[in-house]
Amino acid sequence: MTYRESILLIGFGRMGSALLHGWIKEGMTPDSISVIDPFLESEMPEGVNHRKDICELTLTSNPTVVVFAVKPQSLDEVVPLYKQYDETNTAFLSIAAGKPISYFEKILKQGAIIRGMPNTPASIGQGITVLCSNNRISSDQKILCTKLMKSVGEVEWIDNEKLMDAVTGLSGSGPAYVFHMVEAMAEAGVEAGLSAELAMSLARSTVAGSGALLKENNVPVSILRENVTSPGGTTAAALEVLMGTRGLTQLMCETVIRATERSKKLA
Repeated sequence: MTYRESILLIGFGRMGSALLHGWIKEGMTPDSISVIDPFLESEMPEGVNHRKDICELTLTSNPTVVVFAVKPQSLDEVVPLYKQYDETNTAFLSIAAGKPISYFEKILKQGAIIRGMPNTPASIGQGITVLCSNNRISSDQKILCTKLMKSVGEVEWIDNEKLMDAVTGLSGSGPAYVFHMVEAMAEAGVEAGLSAELAMSLARSTVAGSGALLKENNVPVSILRENVTSPGGTTAAALEVLMGTRGLTQLMCETVIRATERSKKLA
């Protein structure tokens, strides 16, 4: 995949760095990327145009996409600095959690706005991002933003922005649920008599390996579960607990709904 577009990346933290390295890996030339960040948290690839402030930036043409990869609390002071691109063909892609499209439309009144919700596995190219946009986005801009986010994982689009709160509750916060499950499995292993080190090693590798198996197979998840479960065996006994009335499904529903509701309040 070869890019000819000009990308302006605002913020070079963990997610911004992951995106930049993903773009270069997928074929974008470093000199077509400009980065604005006063503080570098990781090494900048050679050839990328880095400036500490927008006032220091000199571009021969307007950027194709401005990507906001800063913390939500920084947007009030950051976004107005880019109003100069408002009435151009520049698209604005934000991956700042919780900020709706309407927030950007109040500042960038004529802009094509795309809102994205990635998750932390994007830092190793294994994330998933959900995108939605206002009605000013063109088909070419949609294709480009899809390519940009596919550089760090899978991409899904939704038409109803209200669903972004549920997306946040499921996939945005989801990695924390998985990591806590590893902690819980390891603690259970200690309760069963294993050393803390061995229990954690087994829990981490089991979850990581199961995730890899899940990604490599297109069969229904229920079939993968059944493949591990022998009638009357140890797994069947365990699943009686996890699939009971107050089992994992009910607990996970409560978890995602709680995160969804908090996302609505924060927005």
